[in-house]
Amino acid sequence: MIRWRDPRASLTAGAAIGAAGVAAALLAGGPALYIGAIAGFFTAMLAAGSLLLASGRPGERGSMARGVRWMAGGSAVWAVGVAVRPFTDSSSFMVSFADLLVLLGTVLIGGGALIAGGRRPPALVVLRHVTDSYLCAAALFVVGWVVALRHVYDNTADPALFTFSMLPPMLALLVTCTVVPSMVTGRPVALPLGVAGLCVLAATTTFTMAGAVARLDGGGQPGWTLALAPAAFLLLTAVPWARPREVTAWPVVGSLLALLPLALVGVATVTLVVHLSSGGQEPPVAGVVLIAASMVLLLLLRLFVLSGVNLRLRTLLSRAEKQLRDLAESTGDVVLICDHDGTVHEIGAGVEETYGYRPEQIVGGSIFDYIHPEDVPQIQSSLRAMGLDDDDDEAGPGACLIACRVRAADGTWRPTESVATRHATGEDQILVTTRDISDEEALRNQVAHLTFHDGITGLPNRAYFEERTREVLGGSGHVAVIFLDLDGFTSVNDSVGHASGDYLLGQAARRLRGAVRPDDTLARWGGDEFAVLIETGGDAQLAVDLAERLLRAVSQEPFRVADRDVALTGSVGVAFAEDDLPAGDLIRNADVAMARAKELGGRRVEVFAAQMHADVVRRLELAADLQRALIEHQFAIEYQPVVDLATSRVTAVEALVRWCRGSVFVPPDQFLGPAEDTGLIVPLGEWILREACREVAAWRAESWDIGLSLNLSARQITAPRFVQAVEEALAESGLPASALTLEVIEEMLVEDADETVRRLSELRALGVRLAIDDFGTGYASLAFLRQLPVDMIKIDPSFVSGLGQDDTLTLLTRTIVRLGHDLGLIVVAEGIERPEQLDLLREMGCTRGQGFLVARPMAARGVDSLMRTSLTV
Repeated sequence: MIRWRDPRASLTAGAAIGAAGVAAALLAGGPALYIGAIAGFFTAMLAAGSLLLASGRPGERGSMARGVRWMAGGSAVWAVGVAVRPFTDSSSFMVSFADLLVLLGTVLIGGGALIAGGRRPPALVVLRHVTDSYLCAAALFVVGWVVALRHVYDNTADPALFTFSMLPPMLALLVTCTVVPSMVTGRPVALPLGVAGLCVLAATTTFTMAGAVARLDGGGQPGWTLALAPAAFLLLTAVPWARPREVTAWPVVGSLLALLPLALVGVATVTLVVHLSSGGQEPPVAGVVLIAASMVLLLLLRLFVLSGVNLRLRTLLSRAEKQLRDLAESTGDVVLICDHDGTVHEIGAGVEETYGYRPEQIVGGSIFDYIHPEDVPQIQSSLRAMGLDDDDDEAGPGACLIACRVRAADGTWRPTESVATRHATGEDQILVTTRDISDEEALRNQVAHLTFHDGITGLPNRAYFEERTREVLGGSGHVAVIFLDLDGFTSVNDSVGHASGDYLLGQAARRLRGAVRPDDTLARWGGDEFAVLIETGGDAQLAVDLAERLLRAVSQEPFRVADRDVALTGSVGVAFAEDDLPAGDLIRNADVAMARAKELGGRRVEVFAAQMHADVVRRLELAADLQRALIEHQFAIEYQPVVDLATSRVTAVEALVRWCRGSVFVPPDQFLGPAEDTGLIVPLGEWILREACREVAAWRAESWDIGLSLNLSARQITAPRFVQAVEEALAESGLPASALTLEVIEEMLVEDADETVRRLSELRALGVRLAIDDFGTGYASLAFLRQLPVDMIKIDPSFVSGLGQDDTLTLLTRTIVRLGHDLGLIVVAEGIERPEQLDLLREMGCTRGQGFLVARPMAARGVDSLMRTSLTV
């Protein structure tokens, strides 16, 4: 809806009143020239006002606003020219002036339409548009000359007057033809305004042409020609206020406009030829001949320019094609040209270096003679698809990537990648660039192999084994996994080096590969662990038998490494697949079974049972609770007295750790092993050392000459700060070093003997006493009694338990006591539980003893009651 305050309301009302007035005047039979002048002036000024208002709207800026203002100015000038036109009949000068004003207004309107289009084409495109406009205007003039203007010229006495009269309409026609291509190729949003301006230009051309003919004939101008311009200006008045719409550009229109000049020239040529052949023998008119000659010269000039451009493009194309070939051949690619049937027309010299063929051997033949037969059908299909015409609905692609195998001159098949494109010349040929990717393919295969295979043994690796296990479990229920670990392999790396250790792993892999079946998957799981996947099913005994063969393969004969024989054993675990058991759980079960075999001493095969996993989970939970208990101080110390068997007096106490896990007492043999495995035994042992030293130092401060005994683990001795921790505990508590006795078992003296002896020697240098616990159960004790200054030996309870019942054990115990006396060592008997055991030990001359018969372990306050007393034993 248009509101009354909107400027479009007054414009619409004025246009309606003006149109009604013009129509009434014409119907009443008034002078057509004056009525046309009044109507033209009124509508042109109306259009000028409408355009000026539209150019000042918010958001209207840039080239669009400038073009609208130009068209407004042109409409105003045009209005002045048409207004004075009726009053210039008596003066030729005034006639020229009025026509010049109309022509100037026409040029301004056309320029505004070009500016509103917003396009700034290159100079060559502008020149082409100008020449096309001239050709169109000249062709239309020639057609008009043949049809009507030649008769007007014949009736005119003065040729100069004819030329002068025809000049304004011809210039208006030239401006109209100039605007058309720029309007079509301009911005779509400016197209409605351009069409309205074009209508004004066409109406002005018709209006001025009709006026010129009427002036030359001496007759009146037709009324309909006078009405064209007002109608066009009314359209121009309304267009700026129309609702803007998206206008879709039509590319085909631009192509047709490019052919329009040639079409009009052709029509003009045919019209002129028909006129001349029909018998028209009028003498040639110089102006018409000049215009026709200019058309021919322009066409020849355009043809020359097009030929030059075409030659330049062909030169650039040839140069680009040569550069492409040089570039391709410099990168090792082979460039060839063939047709869609595969016949080779041209090939680069690089084919000899890459594939060993001379170019003349290939040209004229078919490329399919050199392509692997399995790849030929696919390539033929691709080439046929590229051969389809562009105007076909199923036109093939312009380029395609081809992967195939090409036979080289030495008979080998080389993997290649080729890019085939339609030849740029437009001929029925294909340009193919071929690259030999043998090295890339070998590298890809090597990377894929290394991704899923072990670099040391050449066996499949963990990733491959896991993926293969998942695949096999999805198709069969009879699946088993075997894990094998080489016992003692760490010592091989430490003794002969990692390179020799890797060589030993390669030997082990070859032995294991010879023991498995062809259908089974052998992989290196990691480190010194191997895994076997039994894929073909069978009963459980089949997997167990294979596990035994694997164990024998690595254990029967020593490995030859670094000019020495290395004997290793293996720990083997077997797990069987169950319904809906994931691959990860099956592999884990085999690993748990292998760990169980290793715990039991190695060189054995263990089949997974459910309680094994439960034990592992329980040990993990226990390790976590141990760490929490250490932080929350849940541990306590009990002391077991050590008495002098001759006087029954307490001479020392042995510190024993106790743990209440919540309200449940956990036996030491259940948590000391996990503490040793996880390394928590080191901070726990330091805490026991500090607390026991502090407690015993307090007892000694009350004049009780009592000593302290502590058991050491292997991890404690090898801990970096072990000796320093003992020294700090003694210093903090004030306990003399001679009052502290540290006990080690015989196995600790055998494993890593040099390091253990060195650490214990450092302790002995501090003044700390040393004792060998569980003496008699090892096999190297006597040798280390000579190397290490030991103060005490403790007889293992297994010997004491047989006193008085087993003559052999009694004899061995007597021998140990005598040995200790001869070496000047204190002998302590552990595990005294019966009176006859005590009597025999006293009779043998054993110095000290401990056990339930003597005294049970007790808290610190229980030890306080024993101060300065003797036990009745």
